[in-house]
Amino acid sequence: MATKRKSSVKGRKPWFLYLIECEDKSVYTGIALDVSARYAAHKQGAGARYTRAHPPQKLLAVVKYSSRSAASQAEYLVKQMTAREKRGFAGTVKRKRTPETNFHQ
Repeated sequence: MATKRKSSVKGRKPWFLYLIECEDKSVYTGIALDVSARYAAHKQGAGARYTRAHPPQKLLAVVKYSSRSAASQAEYLVKQMTAREKRGFAGTVKRKRTPETNFHQ
């Protein structure tokens, strides 16, 4: 008999949508559980192929979601935006600096 998995949100780790401004002023969009680690990977050239060709300059915004599904849906929508629209979106995100990463949540 198969066991049923609880569908409770309690205990799940949140997923994050993040936007990175690259040195060429393009804006990369991704999702991750640990944005600090993922951003560090991008900076070291071990992240996505795009950020290896377009080195990251700074993290523009981070938005918290309750599930990977929700973060993926938001990522899809943001990826439809132009770089200018993405910067505008980043400007609407509540900003909270963290000393070790200097990113916004």
